[in-house]
Order: sequence, then structure tokens, then C-alpha cells
Amino acid sequence: MRGGKRLAVALAVALALAPAVVPVSAGAGGPALDYVLNCQGCHLPDGRGMAGKVPSFRGQVARFLSVPGGRAFLVQVPGVARANLSDERIVALLNWLLPRFDSDHLPAGFRPYTADEVARLRATPEVRVAARRARLIAAIEDLKELEKSSNLSSKN
Repeated sequence: MRGGKRLAVALAVALALAPAVVPVSAGAGGPALDYVLNCQGCHLPDGRGMAGKVPSFRGQVARFLSVPGGRAFLVQVPGVARANLSDERIVALLNWLLPRFDSDHLPAGFRPYTADEVARLRATPEVRVAARRARLIAAIEDLKELEKSSNLSSKN
């Protein structure tokens, strides 16, 4: 009877979690599936992350591309640099993820990641993630302020 009870609990949990996945068509692979299998556990299906623990992708991740070192950082964070995915699959995942979760902040003239670039950057994973991320976020905030003041002065 215990085994049956465990199975029932496992099925109930599986059914409760079933809608909480990025939709992937039957037989589909590619970056959407790689996101489900490698990123979604922490960043969640909609990319919102977990406040105070896991950064959100939504409306934020492409901003890193606009500050020095930000593009490299997205590849060098341990979850990407050490992922059990080929360089080509990391390329496909990043180039899918950026417009999916933050198309509004993709820089004009965005260059998609390449396999050579990803291979080079993955060779030196970031070990001081929090400190580097904090510096990049500060640079992003400075850039936002600069853009805001530039928009105000152009309206006058």
C-alpha cells in the first residue's frame, strides 16, 4: 500500500507542475528544450527567476550586451560556461533566449553569438559571479540614467 501511496503523491506533484514548463512541440529539440532542461529549474518557465536568489531574464538580460564585459559575462557565468551542452547548443540557446525574454533591450546591430566566441569565453568561467554581476548592474544603471537624461535634454 505504501508504494501505491507514493505513486499517487508523485503523480499529483507531476500533474501540479506540468503546466509550469515552456511549451515545446512534440519531437522538438533545440534551444527551447535546452532552456527547459538546463535553465528553467532556476530561472523558471517565464524567465522571472527567484527574487533575491536567481536573476530574472525578463526585460533585463539583453541590457548586459550594452555595457563593457556584459556580453562575455552571459557566457562565463557557471551555469552557462559549465553546462553539459556543446558550444553550438549554447550559441543557439543564447541567441534564442535574448530576444525571447528581452527583445526590447537588444542593442541596435546586435551580433548573434558564434561558436568560436562561446568556446573562447567558456574557457575562462567567472568565479566571482556576484561581484562581477554587481559591477555590470551598476554600469547598466548608469547607462539607463544617461539615456534618461539624454531623452530629457532632447525634448527641451
